Amino acid sequence: MAKPSEKLAESLEVLHQLQEHGTVAIRSSDLTRTHRERLCKNGFLQEVIKGWYIPARPDETAGESTAWYASFWQFCAAYLEHLKGKDWCLSPEQSLSIHAENWTVPKQLLVRATKARNNITALPHDTSLLDLRSSLPDDKDIVEKDGLRLFSLPAALIACAPGTFAQNPTDIRAALSIVNDASVVLEPLLEGGHSTIAGRLAGAFRNIGRERIADNIVSTMRSAGYEVRENDPFETKIAISFSAREQSPYANRIRLMWQEMRGQIIERFPAAPGVPEDTKAYLKQVEDIYITDAYHSLSIEGYRVSRELIEKVRSGDWNPDSIENDREQHDAMAARGYWQAYQVVRNSIEKILDNTNPGTVAHDDHSTWYREMFAPGVAAGILRPSDLAGYRNAPVFIRRSMHVPPSREAVRDAMPVLFDLLQEETEPSVRVVLGHFIFVYIHPYIDGNGRMGRFLMNAMLASGGYSWMVVPVEQRAKYMAALEEASVNQNIIPFTEFLAGLVDTD
Repeated sequence: MAKPSEKLAESLEVLHQLQEHGTVAIRSSDLTRTHRERLCKNGFLQEVIKGWYIPARPDETAGESTAWYASFWQFCAAYLEHLKGKDWCLSPEQSLSIHAENWTVPKQLLVRATKARNNITALPHDTSLLDLRSSLPDDKDIVEKDGLRLFSLPAALIACAPGTFAQNPTDIRAALSIVNDASVVLEPLLEGGHSTIAGRLAGAFRNIGRERIADNIVSTMRSAGYEVRENDPFETKIAISFSAREQSPYANRIRLMWQEMRGQIIERFPAAPGVPEDTKAYLKQVEDIYITDAYHSLSIEGYRVSRELIEKVRSGDWNPDSIENDREQHDAMAARGYWQAYQVVRNSIEKILDNTNPGTVAHDDHSTWYREMFAPGVAAGILRPSDLAGYRNAPVFIRRSMHVPPSREAVRDAMPVLFDLLQEETEPSVRVVLGHFIFVYIHPYIDGNGRMGRFLMNAMLASGGYSWMVVPVEQRAKYMAALEEASVNQNIIPFTEFLAGLVDTD
């Protein structure tokens, strides 16, 4: 008779085979009842709706949302295809968000279908799917992306509700920035005789600095005999212009967020005291606060460290080979890596205090911070040498977050933009808040993003003469909630006020 562990191993092998084929939405018929019940009992499978499941991790606590948020888009794509075949498409508004590379999990996913019953399907963690009976665009105006059927970009711009421009300006501007020639939208505008929409799109393109496209839309429509009245559907102007050549929508989203958020930060963050004249005294303060900072920063990430361990690691008064417990070794290596990274961050701060552009310093040095942070783990055989290579080459998901970080390809578009913005920014407070937020929003590494974000924040604090800031582990929930609000709802105010409450200007 097979042991319980052997039976579980058999069930896990069946689940692994499904995952090897890219299956995320698992139907009851994909597994025998025995395998299904065994996997659910042991936490490797979660029920989404009756007859449908997703893979999960057994170490997730009851009510944990991470597995669902990580599976959301793939599950919905597979579920809708099974249910409706090709008779469905995401709404034009949701399509625009996807074109703009905003993969945040929505509270309610709006889906159009010709045979829909206007039903709401409840999904885990207060999400849902609203099935709307509506006509679909022509086949030529539907595109597929990661299994999702979307309105094409020009079709979505034409079909979206007028209020979308004011309600979701960042996504719409990022989507508009992809269009590099008026012909992309002119053909469907002319075919449908959409004179009112043409006026709205012309105003929208002019709002983002695409004067040539705006002029071309108006003049071509008028030449075809249509009366066009241009109007700007956005409620605000922006102070940036996009390049005429096509760019990554993710890079443009970051530029837009920076521009829209910076004024709110300046209003709420204490004024910078200015770069200190006594560099040695400032660096001494950085050294003195190390143990406190390491304890809180590592604890926020879930490491079990004590002040005694941190001090031993710093002084070198420890023997890694004497640690037999895997968990303790993992924690000790993290503490050692934090110490090594802290030293190179301190060197970066010294350059900043010597009037080197803080954005340039961060750009040049952040890879060294990362390598030092994880070098002890590589030396101990816990990590692979390839883990030090640089930005991630795989998807990553943030625990309990509805925000889905960009693809690995988009990371390489987004990170240079972040450093450009840091270099160009004149307000230290904006560098502090958005340096940290945008870094973790991009999530460029598989691991260590929180620690790296706080290191970047503290380097930018130095650029304004603010003291090194410790984020207390006791305020972790508030800290993470503020980052979530900024990531999901584009509301930077809670995060700004959280950091402003911790900043020391003395």
